[in-house]
Amino acid sequence: MSRFLGEIRQLGYVVHDIEAAMDYWSTRLGVGPWFYNPRVPIKNYRYNGEAHEPHNSVALANSGYVQVELIQTRNDVPSMYRDFLQAGRTGLQHVAYWTADYDADLARLTKQGFKPVMSGEVGERGRFIYFDTEYHPGTVIELSEVAGPKGRMFDLIRNASEGWDGSEPVRPFPDLSKL
Repeated sequence: MSRFLGEIRQLGYVVHDIEAAMDYWSTRLGVGPWFYNPRVPIKNYRYNGEAHEPHNSVALANSGYVQVELIQTRNDVPSMYRDFLQAGRTGLQHVAYWTADYDADLARLTKQGFKPVMSGEVGERGRFIYFDTEYHPGTVIELSEVAGPKGRMFDLIRNASEGWDGSEPVRPFPDLSKL
């Protein structure tokens, strides 16, 4: 448990081949099912204060209470993911904490000296922000808002993992506008 934000809710892995990673996690580790989006609809994306249009593929699955996120960058837009890959790394890039009170938690963390690097939003009330906390690989902190459809999607993903029998290991992302 973090004294800053409670429990780590997500482990984010940056990979070169998301399809191979989903296959490995589901067949070798028994984690799934994976909810896959080949092009995540990120709005208001900013990296170091500049706006960009990233094309990232993402797959999400749960192992118990913890969500695993696989991320593959599909273009050369500046991001912490691209920086991670360009440093010769793959694997665990960030840990995420989830919040229903994004504004208050963001204000508290910036007051404590956390420096934002990358941000955006996925769906209504689905903002996210990454901080400059990588002192060794895998320690970037993400604050992820789960007060809207993204939070309901995360519940759906966790529920699908409970008692998963290995069938349909890869499934499409739910339509956030309908959650």
